[in-house]
Amino acid sequence: MKYLVTGAAGFIGFHVAQRLSGAGHQVVGLDNLNDYYDVKLKLARLDLLKPFSNFTFIELDLADREGMAALFAAEGFDRVIHLAAQAGVRYSLENPLAYADANLIGHLNILEGCRHNKVGHLLYASSSSVYGLNRKMPFSTDDTVDHPVSLYAATKKANELMSHTYSHLYGIPTTGLRFFTVYGPWGRPDMALFKFTRAMIAGEKIDVYNNGQMRRDFTYIDDIAEAIVRLQDVIPQPDASWTVESGSPATSSAPYRVYNIGNSSPVTLMAYIEALEKALGMTAEKNMLPMQPGDVLETSADTTALYKAIGFKPQTGVEEGVSRFVNWYRTFYQV
Repeated sequence: MKYLVTGAAGFIGFHVAQRLSGAGHQVVGLDNLNDYYDVKLKLARLDLLKPFSNFTFIELDLADREGMAALFAAEGFDRVIHLAAQAGVRYSLENPLAYADANLIGHLNILEGCRHNKVGHLLYASSSSVYGLNRKMPFSTDDTVDHPVSLYAATKKANELMSHTYSHLYGIPTTGLRFFTVYGPWGRPDMALFKFTRAMIAGEKIDVYNNGQMRRDFTYIDDIAEAIVRLQDVIPQPDASWTVESGSPATSSAPYRVYNIGNSSPVTLMAYIEALEKALGMTAEKNMLPMQPGDVLETSADTTALYKAIGFKPQTGVEEGVSRFVNWYRTFYQV
């Protein structure tokens, strides 16, 4: 089949594009190569994709309405895996308009492309951050998510609502993917594991928020990619018996579905740091800081629905996953 993978030079998009290209599908990878973080890392990911004869890269911004419309019309995609976005909770406090352009206008352009070109299935990145002020653990897709605590989270909730509208109006099968703290080789430099590793190797202190007592459902990248590749074959069907009053928010009378993709084994930030200290063979100097605006205290994924749909759920432990990241980091940066 022919796929559009947006964010193909990004962390998750690169891994998914690599999997699909390796399986023999035609893959068009889209990315705007912005400088939110080191562009050299994005180009290095693309260098691993370019040898695939069935992979094509296009540099284009999601917010470019005419460019996106022309791309969809020219390529005739069977499926779209939309992983490009302006990421980061804390950055959304500093530069909110970037989130409107990439995550709202960009997502609308994807939906319009799917609508006008009869795409068979749209999968798109949501986030565990949509759970916001929810306190019932583990987070379930059966629960409402109406109280986000960051603009980033609000845009991801908006993506789910926009997708439901298009599923309802135009019959487009859409699947939202709520990722839980993804980490691993080729990860993003703005995320904790990358920042901690770089600082520790340089002999610098690491910033530890909320005294390290936040708990996260850290999810290894290979598990994320495996779930996405399996889910692209699980095309949502309308549920004629579904009602707002009795149905789950994750399903609908439209061909719409939302899944959690998380490890279901939350650990404290301090335990995560301890796994990194073990992998690096050194102890971190810690700069203890208070909770940051927009952060949530704990995340934990209920993946019952995911396992029922694809017979798989993420399960790589943090010690193994962190060790693999450190091995990649040392090799890539030659340290």
